[in-house]
This record gives sequence, structure tokens and C-alpha cells, in this order.
Amino acid sequence: MGLGIGGVLALLNWLLGLILPPAVVSALVIAALVVATGALHLDGLADTCDGVAGHKTTEQRWAVMRDSRTGAFGVVGIAVVLLIKYAALVSVPAGVMTATLVIVPAASRGAMVYALFAFRYARPEGLGTAFKRATRWPQFAIAAVITFGAAAALWPLLAYAGLAIAGGIWLVATLLALYFRRKFAGLTGDTYGAINEVGEAIGLIIAVLIFTVVPNLI
Repeated sequence: MGLGIGGVLALLNWLLGLILPPAVVSALVIAALVVATGALHLDGLADTCDGVAGHKTTEQRWAVMRDSRTGAFGVVGIAVVLLIKYAALVSVPAGVMTATLVIVPAASRGAMVYALFAFRYARPEGLGTAFKRATRWPQFAIAAVITFGAAAALWPLLAYAGLAIAGGIWLVATLLALYFRRKFAGLTGDTYGAINEVGEAIGLIIAVLIFTVVPNLI
């Protein structure tokens, strides 16, 4: 799914780039990324931010995340992540934009599968329980092969950057999962969405670091 989304984003970026300025194209690509998943992952990010905030018991955090209303921390979380994605995407050089748009969604969704497989679920029931039960070694192996296989396949365009982006996203997924496990006694459907959203932002930041910041330091 991630590769398909990435391919659509890359095509959309190319088509819109024929008639619109890069900044506008980047904004529309980010919007398309949100629409592609029905804002489900952003909703998970918002609920996770609300649940993390403040001094609460684990059960209270769960209750906050189940609340259909979005709090201030959730709104801020969404705004910050979208702003980071936009600023980073605008800064990605045109020559590697297509490859970057392909690998970032693929790696972030692969990281969600990894988090599903490697970390226990917090509650006995919830939106993510079905996904957790369905994620075993085969699903994890397929996600890993797709993620790092795509990074390797994009080597002519991205060189080591593809593997750095994928590896960086999976590393961040690990750190977030460990943090969420401490806060929520495990992972939930909302935290999977948060991992995806933060992973995409980190992937774009890594691309900017490799293609714009590092060359200027050498």
C-alpha cells in the first residue's frame, strides 16, 4: 500500500509541477497524502498527543484517546507534523523528489507493520486488535522486504539515502513504540497512526539533511 501511495504522490507531484509553483505543489501533495488514508493516521496522532499530555494513569490516558473530541495537544500535534512535512518537502531537491515521495510512505507504513509485530497491544480490545492478531512473521517479513527492497531498488536515484530514510523511519518507530509502551502499557490503534505520521516527517527531514545540508557542509 505504501508503495502505491508513494507512486500516486510522485505522479501527482510531476503533473502539478507542470502548471504550478513548487511550494503550491508541495502543499497539494501533502493534502493528497492526508486524503489517501482518510486522515485516519492524523486522527491517531491527535488522540495520541492528547493521551500523552499531562499526568494521568494509564487508564485515564486510554479514556482520553477514546474520546471523540480532539484536545489542544492533538490540534497542535497535527499542525506541527503537517508544517514539518510541508517545510521539508519544499526543501527536497527536484532531482530526487520522485524517489523520495515513493520511499517515505512505503517505509512509514512498513514501520507500522513492524510496530504491530514487535510490540504488544495495550488493551484487550480496540480498533487495532484485529490488525495486531493478523500481523505475524510473514506479514512482518513482507513489510521489511518491501521497505528495504524499495530503498535498494531506488539506489540509482537516491544512493545510500534510500536506506538511510527507511532505516531512520524504522529507528524512530522503535523509539516511539518504546515511549508509547511506557505511557500506555503497550501500543494502540492511535499510536500506530502516530508512528506513521511522525515517520513520514522524519523521512522527509532525513532526505533534506542528506541532499541539502550535508553537501553544503562538505
